[in-house]
Amino acid sequence: MSALGEKINQWWQLLVAFREKQIRKREEQIYHPFWVMVYKEIADHVRSWRFLIMGALILLTCMGSLYTAVQAMTSQSDQAASATSPGFFFLQLFTSSNGTLPPFHAFVAFLGPLLGISLGFDAINSEQHGRTLARLMAQPIHRDDIINAKFVAALVVISVMFFALTFLVMGTGLLVIGIPPTPGEFLRVMCYFLITVIYVAFWLNLSILFSVLFRQAATSALTSIAVWLFFTVFFQIILNLISSAIVPSPDMAPADQVIRAQHLVMNLSRLSPGQLFSDITTVLLRPTIRTFRPLTLSQVVGAIPNPLPLGQSLLIVWPQITGLVAVTTVCFALSYVSFMRREIR
Repeated sequence: MSALGEKINQWWQLLVAFREKQIRKREEQIYHPFWVMVYKEIADHVRSWRFLIMGALILLTCMGSLYTAVQAMTSQSDQAASATSPGFFFLQLFTSSNGTLPPFHAFVAFLGPLLGISLGFDAINSEQHGRTLARLMAQPIHRDDIINAKFVAALVVISVMFFALTFLVMGTGLLVIGIPPTPGEFLRVMCYFLITVIYVAFWLNLSILFSVLFRQAATSALTSIAVWLFFTVFFQIILNLISSAIVPSPDMAPADQVIRAQHLVMNLSRLSPGQLFSDITTVLLRPTIRTFRPLTLSQVVGAIPNPLPLGQSLLIVWPQITGLVAVTTVCFALSYVSFMRREIR
């Protein structure tokens, strides 16, 4: 019995030692300087007035668009609704409107970049202006942990906010219309949520890049807003001028020339991140869309007007998804390299 007791005592000591080792390892991970900076940045974002104002603005506008969508959906009969989008009635919460306000996805596409810009335009230059960046660099932490923590913290805040907003819209719509989403609709909404986070992350990375390049926070904010205004307003005007220059009179021009001009303008419009996001969300939230190109009569004849499965919809917009992820990654890489090569005194 004494030998068995000693053996059990040894096993117990080994188990306790292993448990203590795991606890120390977990504490080291939790209190790693990188995660400490991430927690600090998240707390600063959540407590800041600009985040509270932008969050309240996005919440109010999206709730207003949800109200108009519910009115538009309840004003039509169930038969007409099923004929309009068979099997995907729940997705109309994100795309329908009675004309009073734009739909939900339009508000997110318009206000999402402003949220990303507000969280990143002073990520680096505010630290330098407050003379805390040099003190932070004097601590035993890696230099790249600073910019990585800035990006991860803002991305966590954006993800949590849009995750809560998406489920708030789904829950409110479920209570009002009384129709639960199908698994296909739920997966489409989750894909839409991921694409929204990537789209806002692009503007976040762009504002962080300008924060690294410019020393004044006002300059980086104005530059980020100028880029957003250019792609939102003026880029479409430039495309219309190019289209009118190529085909001055579409009614008198040959059909093949008009189609080539439309393809050219469509390809040029996809240089805008907003257009990429609009194409992706349109296909994901409206399963009946099969292509973005003009259809000829031979392509329409014999086609069955059924909604596409999620996999086919993703294949249609896969180039747009790849382009959006690419520009987001490039912006982060440029801001990372610029910060690593920057001289800090």
